[in-house]
Amino acid sequence: MGTSPAEQPNSNPGAEKTPHLGKIIIITMAAALGGLLFGFDTSVINGAVNSIQSDFNLGSAAIGFTVAITLIGCAIGAWFAGQLADVWGRKPVMVLAALLFVASSIGSAYAFAIWDLMSWRVIGGLAIGIASVIAPAYIGEMAPARLRGALSSLQQLAITLGIFLALLSDAGLARAAGGAGNELWWGMPAWRWMLLVGVIPAVVYGLLSLTIPESPHFLIRKGRSKDALAVIRRVTSPVNPEQRLKEIEESLENEKRSTYRDLRGTAFGLQPILWIGIGMAAFQQLVGINAIFYYSTTLWQSVGFSQEDSFTTSVITSIINVALTFVAIFFVDRVGRKLLLLVGSAGMFVGLVAAAISFSQATGSGDSLTLAAPWGPIALVGANLFVIFFAATWGPVMWVVLGEVFPNKIRGLALGIATAFNWIFNFIVTLLFPIMSAAVGLGFVYAGFAFFAVLSFWFVKALLPEVSGLELEDKNKLVTRHKPTTA
Repeated sequence: MGTSPAEQPNSNPGAEKTPHLGKIIIITMAAALGGLLFGFDTSVINGAVNSIQSDFNLGSAAIGFTVAITLIGCAIGAWFAGQLADVWGRKPVMVLAALLFVASSIGSAYAFAIWDLMSWRVIGGLAIGIASVIAPAYIGEMAPARLRGALSSLQQLAITLGIFLALLSDAGLARAAGGAGNELWWGMPAWRWMLLVGVIPAVVYGLLSLTIPESPHFLIRKGRSKDALAVIRRVTSPVNPEQRLKEIEESLENEKRSTYRDLRGTAFGLQPILWIGIGMAAFQQLVGINAIFYYSTTLWQSVGFSQEDSFTTSVITSIINVALTFVAIFFVDRVGRKLLLLVGSAGMFVGLVAAAISFSQATGSGDSLTLAAPWGPIALVGANLFVIFFAATWGPVMWVVLGEVFPNKIRGLALGIATAFNWIFNFIVTLLFPIMSAAVGLGFVYAGFAFFAVLSFWFVKALLPEVSGLELEDKNKLVTRHKPTTA
């Protein structure tokens, strides 16, 4: 049976040139800066945790909830972001996220009570949740198929840069004040300045969001085909812009506005592809990455590192996270999503097992917990090995998959739901980490993360379809089938 050119996006990979590659990269980088807010806010609390706990006299459960409550806002923001983007457009929603983040940074820095701090962190979570959905959706719609994996990975690169900048600013401010709890400028302790610095990336993100074009997919949905064609010509510049426009229109021709009814299917009431997206989002958190980035400074202090050395170690870990993201950017379109994810699951398992064994050898408890030689260095190596494999695989590739695996009709809703589950499991892990660490010890906690790394390997190998190189409108994508595929 013959197929049309639209159904053979990879029939001649070299045929489609990208003369406007520079424009595409700049536009996707601007959109991906939402990830920088994501990484910055979720990690800036790292250096402030101990001081917040001391200033507000909080127990383990209370400080865990204070850190994790942002993620409730993230889940809510992610859940509704796709719907807002389908009504208002991608650009206005990005600007909304930036404004919410500015308000959250200022409010958190001047919080006068723990409930006040929690409230502002929820507002910041709304901003992060919105940005985390809009960036992969926008990039997936703007990027040509042969570059979509690498360009979508810029979202994770921005997240890792946000984490690095947050930890670097935390370390610098703490060092300048002689400790995170000490007064720095204008009568404010350093930990409050750590939270206030978030205004800077939020303003940059908001200004850049105003300069990028609207997504052709959204313009077509609104009956603005001429504007969509102009964007296609000016930005993506395919060989045949009119044909590209027609492909998008055909994929959307039966769509008025997606509703939750469109998500129903044969797998426990939902479309199988939605369960796959939810599973990917959940496993990215269940392996424990954010336990390291939210609590790394506290973690290393608990096993004998000084406060200054703990800050330095956290910054080094974040640098590794940034550097290894480039591995994913380079390989994701060359070797495919599945292979990278499988390698990542295996590597994370090894690092987590090393950390689990090391922490099981810890003596003492609470602030007097110590790791005798050689377990301290082994724990550090294991934790960073885990970060290496996560940063090169599951960190960026999960966002690539979520941005491209859903069909056009349900992409906004499905991406929002899957991302919301990412934040929900992030919340669960973040909330329970200090509680479980105190109850059963770090060794068992890291062993649990290693168990989920094994499950993530099976999940990807058995269930994830490979959609590398396919245009979002390709009719051959596995959308409603729930069929195992080979790696």
